[in-house]
Amino acid sequence: MGNLALLVVRAVLGSLMVGHGAQKLFGSFGGPGLEGTAGWMESIGLRPGKQWALLGGGAEFGGGLLTLLGFLHPLGPLGVIGSMAMATAKVHWDQPIWVTEGGAELPVTNMAAATAILMAGPGKPSFDNAFGIRLPRWISPLGLVVALLVVAHAAQQEPPQPAEDEAREELAGEGE
Repeated sequence: MGNLALLVVRAVLGSLMVGHGAQKLFGSFGGPGLEGTAGWMESIGLRPGKQWALLGGGAEFGGGLLTLLGFLHPLGPLGVIGSMAMATAKVHWDQPIWVTEGGAELPVTNMAAATAILMAGPGKPSFDNAFGIRLPRWISPLGLVVALLVVAHAAQQEPPQPAEDEAREELAGEGE
């Protein structure tokens, strides 16, 4: 029964994260696509926006897909944890916890589910089990440290001030 429960959590979390990443990368499901996501990343202080959009969308889409399939564990849950930690730190941190207040309720829930999968492993109904794949155990703690360092670095970046935006637009207009 435990393997079935793990499969349900992997399937739900993984497929929702694939969709979330597809919104950012491809504009699927009414999402902004790569260019829109890059602009939004810049607006919250993550520059260059396109690279951060690729990293965030890739962590969500790729992490979700690997989690869904139970493939190359623990890389999938690490991608989900990293992207949701970034969302918590850069977007929701100064809000009350509840999603109705703009808070981190949903990313924290996603991180909790991904952490449970990270600790439990992919389970029997997984690509890893089917193909006999087992990545080294040290990948999990190393991946968590790397994700937290990236989030800590990003959290230090401040959103542009309105005067900065106007000056940048003026400089861009002069080059035409």
